Amino acid sequence: MPTPPGDHRDIAESYGSDAERYDRTRPRYPDALVERIVDGSPGRDVLDVGAGTGIAGLAFRARGCRVLGIEPDARMAAFARRKGLDVEIARFEEWEPADRDFDAVVAGTVWHWVDPVAGATQAARVLRPAGRLALFWNAFQPAPEVAEALTGAYARAAPELPFDWRPLTGADSHASVLAPAADGIRAAAAFGEPEEWRFGWDRVYTREEWLDQVPTFGGHGQLPAGKLGTLLDSIGDAVDALGGSLSMRYTAVVLTAVRTG
Repeated sequence: MPTPPGDHRDIAESYGSDAERYDRTRPRYPDALVERIVDGSPGRDVLDVGAGTGIAGLAFRARGCRVLGIEPDARMAAFARRKGLDVEIARFEEWEPADRDFDAVVAGTVWHWVDPVAGATQAARVLRPAGRLALFWNAFQPAPEVAEALTGAYARAAPELPFDWRPLTGADSHASVLAPAADGIRAAAAFGEPEEWRFGWDRVYTREEWLDQVPTFGGHGQLPAGKLGTLLDSIGDAVDALGGSLSMRYTAVVLTAVRTG
């Protein structure tokens, strides 16, 4: 999915306006991704950066980890706490760990909102030796006909939103997010060389399921209700033209590095 620039904190901290929808509709992460991060960490103490509604953190807890979440939006944090996740409210770059340390620092679909150098430096501060920093995203990789249909729907109904889905059909669609994150890890001078892991998976959405998720995309929650409704109608028409459902290919991309020293 096209991602707004990382300094748009107003967008980053707007998701809590409909935390229940966010939790209900946002895609989860493959079990294999969680397992590989856990198996590649020296222990089971995990810090979940940008915990949101607890989607990633609860997946790690289900693998036997002790998870603490950090989340700047009090509404999202409250939702995650109701699901049983321990969450502290702060921006990660400004959070005070109070001498606590962890075996893994993870961040699911959030690191593009974090300053890449300050975030990596903070992660190095709280990681134990050989601890793992693991940043991951579900990258949309629609089939060409799906990308064309969605791009056309946005162009007709909300041309002010730069949502061009066509570049996402390629394998390197998330390069613009991964490159600054990798550079930040290197600049922190506390990690081994970053590496990428990839996990492919697919989901078929009904028209209603896809439209339910759309308001959680970056910038959509700030649209006036009438404009959002027009956009949803346009996207719904596009899904109808595809046969009433939408098959989406995802690649879960992990950028990871191990704490040295």
